[in-house]
Amino acid sequence: MTWFWGAILFWLAALAFNIRTARRHGGERWAQMLIPALFGVTVLVLWEGMVRGLDVPSVILPAPSAIWDRITLSLPTLWEDFRQTILKGALSGYVIGCGAAILTAILVDRFPFLQRGLLPVGNFVAALPIVGIAPILVMWFGFDWQSKAAVVVVMVFFPVLVNTVAGLAATDRMQRDQMATWSASYGQSLLKLRLPAAMPFIFNGLKIATTLALIGAIVAEFFGSPIRGMGFRISTSVGQLALDMVWAEIAVAALAGSAFYGLVALIEKSVTFWHPSQRGRG
Repeated sequence: MTWFWGAILFWLAALAFNIRTARRHGGERWAQMLIPALFGVTVLVLWEGMVRGLDVPSVILPAPSAIWDRITLSLPTLWEDFRQTILKGALSGYVIGCGAAILTAILVDRFPFLQRGLLPVGNFVAALPIVGIAPILVMWFGFDWQSKAAVVVVMVFFPVLVNTVAGLAATDRMQRDQMATWSASYGQSLLKLRLPAAMPFIFNGLKIATTLALIGAIVAEFFGSPIRGMGFRISTSVGQLALDMVWAEIAVAALAGSAFYGLVALIEKSVTFWHPSQRGRG
């Protein structure tokens, strides 16, 4: 039980330190980075201590140290799975789905009658369960990454479409009248007014789509894939009771998803630097 009580004491000390730091230095940048980092370390230490102290079997929950050992021993396999699922399936589907959604939103904005036809269809497709459409798309596009990209396209299309349509309508009437006074064409108004004003909305959709893309690509591999990929490795490792490998894949997916989201958020900050929500951040 030494591990267990040691982890509890560490958690209490870290909690007290975080509360003290948040109260005294909550507005400083170093504190904003240190507090969540210490929280993450605390979760890992508490996890390790509980597994070791309570003798939890590894087939139920492996310790973080066991997961790390599996990661270091399986780097070539994890890289191959990452390349197959994230770089090929998720990223290609994300680019195609988000690009198609933005172009469709521009058409909907230009021709309002399309809104009554396309948005209900998009809503219907978005409501379809992934476990229902993934096997169909695997049958249509094959077992390689193309079918996973197709699933990702279906999942990310509607959120980006809705956010972009809302963003293109966000300008007020005075701004649109001003562009009309200058005899601006629809294209000029779109490029110089509507799209810049819609960027905060578009990036909201793009950030939502980052997590949906990873989930869609991984889940789609449960219904058929080559002998590689994160979803394939998770499903086969569960059957072999190799829970350390399952958690290793989950850790890689979580890190990839966080990095992907952070990259989109970083691009958003550079594109929408003029927006009050960005100017207010440190």
